[in-house]
Order: sequence, then structure tokens, then C-alpha cells
Amino acid sequence: MLYLKNCHIIDEVSDYIDDILIDSGKIKLIGKAKITNYITEKNQEASLPDLHVQTKLDILELDLCNRLVMPAFVDLHFHMRNPGQEHKETLLSANKAAIKGGYTDLLAMANTNPVIDNKTLITEIIEKNNSLGMTRLLQVSAVTKELNGKDLVDFEENRKATKFFSDDGKNIDDEQIMREALLASKQHDFIILDHSEEETEMVIRNLDLVRQTGGNLHFCHISKKASMEAIIKAKEEGLKVTVEVAPHHIYASNVSYRVNPPFASEEDRLFLIESIKNGYVDAIATDHAPHTPEDKGNNAPGISGIETSFSLCHKVFTDNEISLKLLSKLLSASPARFLGLSPRVIRAGMQANLVVIEEKKSQIDSSLFESKGKNTPFDKEMVYAVIDKTIRKGDILYDNGQN
Repeated sequence: MLYLKNCHIIDEVSDYIDDILIDSGKIKLIGKAKITNYITEKNQEASLPDLHVQTKLDILELDLCNRLVMPAFVDLHFHMRNPGQEHKETLLSANKAAIKGGYTDLLAMANTNPVIDNKTLITEIIEKNNSLGMTRLLQVSAVTKELNGKDLVDFEENRKATKFFSDDGKNIDDEQIMREALLASKQHDFIILDHSEEETEMVIRNLDLVRQTGGNLHFCHISKKASMEAIIKAKEEGLKVTVEVAPHHIYASNVSYRVNPPFASEEDRLFLIESIKNGYVDAIATDHAPHTPEDKGNNAPGISGIETSFSLCHKVFTDNEISLKLLSKLLSASPARFLGLSPRVIRAGMQANLVVIEEKKSQIDSSLFESKGKNTPFDKEMVYAVIDKTIRKGDILYDNGQN
């Protein structure tokens, strides 16, 4: 058993201080008095000679000293780089990076080598990842074969292995191909994750296609005010679309560091934050994109972001006086609902996937990343919070304090 004392518990609906008892991978009890009574009763039973109880409870007690305890995070946008790009990231380094960042569930993109565009590859990578026992992987299928933008994959077959499809990394420029994909998403009940290069133009086009087809569309890493305004208008019309933003786009503006989409203006950044406050943003997703120094030197786009995601978001939310309950919703509860996972709330009976956070001034150090990709524009940046522990199914998989 794991007994977490003096937890500042935060999820999308809760904010209070109490104790948590974890047993057999699940939250057994919440509440100091309840836990004390339970432990006392069980230990008394162990002392009675007529009961078949051999030993007292084996409990690891940790006093968290009012550190934040939140549901572990769920990432809707992760570049695993497997298969074929292990020089950028291995399955092990990706999992270690995710766990260090507080993430236990990942949705991986399909722009690998070979492209993940068939059921066999989808199943293989999921099985390989999940055999590590660190994170749970859900895998995106490409929308078009080899991301060629022209030939649609076998949606019916691939749907047996995933509910999520994306040509992330490339536009689907052909309007008819996108229309057919959206029609298929309605027919086969899957979601297309849209990567828009010419962002606002493509967002507007694809919103019109959703209006025409009734398809299921999620907008990835939106960075511009005009794009978000179009999505908000569509949501207010009743269009069933969802949208994510990335930590780096709400944290910084006008940074000369290559990422797709690029860092936008301060006006854009502030509008994204207002959209979060007003409830229009459905998730914050890392768009973790590790690269070698050589690739980054050749101007490869992307940020190794999963290990800094929470710290950057926490600073944005703190500076803008936004509730950490909302941050928990956008990092955990809402992405979990999107993926069809179990609810991300801290309640008795729920799986013990938790993250412990220490609110203290700290400096980002990319040399300490678990990811093979050290590519970040935020090296040496000062933040207000760091991941202290990540717990999955009751096991402490990452412990910054090495308790």
C-alpha cells in the first residue's frame, strides 16, 4: 500500500487538502480519519489469533507536505519517432520523458518511417510500447497512404485498431480527399486530427467541410487568433469540433525558433489564453517533437516538450490567475474523455494514476531531459513548479526526490 499524507488534491472539480491511500493500483480511500480507522482495524485483525491474517499491513507512507496531487496527464499529440527514427527517440527514452513530465497516456502521431498507415503497424507499436509497463499508448493512423495526401488508407480496417487518424506534419491540400475522409469519419465513427500549415486558411476550409459532411474533426496546435476565432464561431454555431493548443504557444511569442506552426505574435498568444479562460479550448497537448542536434541544426521543426509542458503551463496559468482545476481539466480530464479513457478525477475506486507537483522556483535544464531530443528554446528558463513524482497504477515510476 502507498499512503500519501497531506496532499493538495486538485482535479477538474476539486481543490482541497487530505490524505490518499492506494492499494492494488487503485485509490482505496481518501480522508485522514477514514484511512487511520481502516489501518487500525486491519492491524487489529492481524493481531487476533482466530483470524487467518498473517501480517500487518505493509504500507509506504509519504508526507507530501501539501504538494499538489493531480490526475496524471494525457497527451493528445506526441511524436514517438518509432518505427524508423530511433536516432531521435527510442521507445524507452520516450516513455522515460513522458513519465518525468507527469504523463501516463499518449496519443502518438503517424509520421514515422515507415508511415503508420495500416492495422498491423498500429497494433505492433502499441504492443511494443505497452510491454514496457510505463505509459499507455494509443496510436494514430495516417489519413492517406504514406502521407501522400492523395490515396486514402483503409479506414474500415484501421478503425479496428484505432479511432484516430491524422496526416500530422503535412496538410491534406486536396479538398476532395479531405471531404472523403470526413465523410468516412462519420460513417466509421473516428476522429481526424487536423494539422493546418497555412493555418487560418486551412482551418476555415476544413470547418466548411465539416459543415458539409458532419465529419468528426479535431484541430491540432492552433496558434493564431484568427484561427481560434473561426473555431469559436463554429462552436457557437453548434458545430462539433474540438481544439488543442500547445504549451509553447501559450507561453511565448515571437520566438525565432523553428516549430510548426511558428511562434505567433503576443496578440495571438494572449487570445489563446483568453480562449482557455472562456472555455473554448478542449485540451493542451505537447506536440513533443524530439530531434538530434544535427537535425535541429538543419532547421528541423519541433520542440522536445513533454518534460517542460506542465511547468510552462503552470506558469502561464499562475501569471494569468487561471484556476489549476482548469489546468487539470485541459491536461487530464478532457483529453481522457476525448480518447475514451476512464475519468481523470481523484476519487476512491479510481485507478491510481497521479502526479505530485512541487511548487518551487526552478530552472529548466535540457541536459537533464530523459528524451534523446534536447531541442527546446526554453533552456535555463525559470518556472514555478516541477514534477516531483509520477504514479501509475499505484507504482511510483518517477521520483524526483528519490524517497
